[in-house]
Parts: sequence; structure tokens; C-alpha cells
Amino acid sequence: MKHSYVKQCDYVAIFDADFQPDPDFLLRTVPFLIHNAKLALVQGRWEFVNADQCMMTRLQEMSLSYHFTVEQQVGSSTFAFFGFNGTAGVWRISALIESGGWNDQTTVEDMDLAVRATLRGWKLLYIDDLKVKSELPCSFNALRSQQHRWTCGPANLFRKMAGKILRSENVSLWKKLYMLYSFFFIRKIVAHVLTFCFYCVILPATVLFPEVTVPKWAAFYLPSLITLFIAIGRLRSIHLLAFWVLFENSMSLVRTKALVMGLLETGRVQEWVVTEKSGDALKTKLIPQVPNVRFRERVHLLELLVGAYLLSCGIYDIIYGKNTLYVYLLFQSLAFFVVGFGYVGKYVPASSS
Repeated sequence: MKHSYVKQCDYVAIFDADFQPDPDFLLRTVPFLIHNAKLALVQGRWEFVNADQCMMTRLQEMSLSYHFTVEQQVGSSTFAFFGFNGTAGVWRISALIESGGWNDQTTVEDMDLAVRATLRGWKLLYIDDLKVKSELPCSFNALRSQQHRWTCGPANLFRKMAGKILRSENVSLWKKLYMLYSFFFIRKIVAHVLTFCFYCVILPATVLFPEVTVPKWAAFYLPSLITLFIAIGRLRSIHLLAFWVLFENSMSLVRTKALVMGLLETGRVQEWVVTEKSGDALKTKLIPQVPNVRFRERVHLLELLVGAYLLSCGIYDIIYGKNTLYVYLLFQSLAFFVVGFGYVGKYVPASSS
């Protein structure tokens, strides 16, 4: 953007290194910007070349498919606002400059820019059928780092931008309500805290305190309905729903920790770790052997502690309980142990031919 030739350009296309846009990408995005002077950004949908690499990538695909199919599309079509995903998009350079350009106040400079552009009166457009191939992280440590940034960053951005959103004169009351309540508060904060605190702390504790009862609609029926809605984004993986629930609950610990750091602006709030991708190694098999990963680098103590807590509650429910909650507790504790010992995801596979 600092080169002299940029002054002659009206738009800038942005892609992460692992993205593979089709040759007609600009033909399908730039016309929207040309014919709508109030439009600042046009973004496409992510598709994944390695979704079938392992169970972890399949589960990631389910979550991200729902994110794009529902969250991004609803925000774009209803309020002309969504969180820019940082890639697979074309920005109007004048809107980017008018909004203050890139800002490193948080680790989600892409979402930050989308918010600031919206506060200046610009509109954003997401196109769901504009698919761009990319790669999912297949290493669990890479996924943990990514999820930390994706959770901590928005929470920190909410802390810094909530007041500016409220005071903005270029945004309608309903749009402010959507941005503050639905986009930030519910999806970026409450969802993470609720998942971990309710399903990994409170619900297991009810077996220790029989006088505490949780309605079935809150514990099972409503979450099951929400889970089925999420499956709409990727029907081919609907048979993996149970694994997806257990894995998401396990990952909620990482997200809750990151959320607290972002809101309190402490700890690793500004940590930026580039998400490792396998890249061409998947196709050319340039790496001949699996890396030797140290045991201490694989183990995650907090996940093991939560797993032990859930296992204790499950055993207690088997011995003294009067319901079948132990079935969930035992499976969820197993998921935490699998995650805690790092036996999820995979490394670049050894060459077999």
C-alpha cells in the first residue's frame, strides 16, 4: 500500500498466503464496488482443500460453514455489516483510508477496520456463493493459537469500540443494537462463557448437589436444536455432530481464557502467533517424516484438570446419582483428556510412496 502505483488504484484485493482464488474472482467482486459508491468491502466465502485430512479439520469445517452460511450472510443482508475475515475480500481504498487504515490496537485488525468503516457510514457485502479455496490448520497447537486470537481479539475490540459505536452518528439505532448486542456481546462473549461455565462446570456439579435441578429444555432440548441449526451449514458431516459438541465444549476452555484476557486487557492479549498450515507438503510430501514433538509441548494441564473433574462427577453419578447424566460426563471427560494430552489433529504425514 506504500508503493507509488497504489495512488492510481481504486481497490485492493486481500488474500492470506494459503488462499487460492479463482481467475474470475475480481470479475465477481469489483462490479459491486463500481456500481455502489457506498460499498467499502466485498468478501467471499472460505472453502477448504484439506477438510477431509482428519477429524479435527472436519469439525472445524462444520463450525466455519455455519459462520459463513448464517452469521456472515445474515449480517450482510440485514445490516450491511459483518466482521471482515481478513482475507478473500476486496476493499475500496478510499474507504480504507477514510476509516483510518490498518490499526494494531488489537489482534483482529481486519474486524477492527470493518467496524471503523461502518461507523463512517460505509456498507459491507458478503457473497456466499463466491468461494475461495484455503487450508485449515491440522495441528492442534496451531488451532489453539488461532482460537485464542479469534476470541481474545474481538473481546478486546469490544472493550475499546463499544463507546464509539454508541456515540456514532452515522449508524442507526437498530444497527448499533445489532453490533453491540448480537455481534459482539452474544456471539463473541456470552457464547464462549456459557458453553464452558454451563456444560463443563455447572451441569456436572448438579450431580453433587441433588437439590439443584436444571430443566431438560435448557440442558438438552434447546442446545440440541441449536446444534441441528449449525449442522445445516455442512450436512455431509451431520453424523459427526456428537463429536463436534464434545470438541467444541473442550475448546471452550481455551476461548474462555482468551476472552478474559481480552476483556481485562491482560496476559497474552497482544500475542500474535501465525497459524501454521501444511501447505504444499500435503501434495508434494516434501517432509519425509513426522516431527518429533516433545511430551510437555503436547500436554495441556488445565484441560486435564477439567477432564478429571468431569470424570469424578461422572463416577459419582454412577454410584449415587438417579439420572443418566454420567453418560455425557464420561464422554466429555474423555474428550478433555484427548485434548489435554494433545491426541487430536495431526502433523504432516510421513511419505508412504
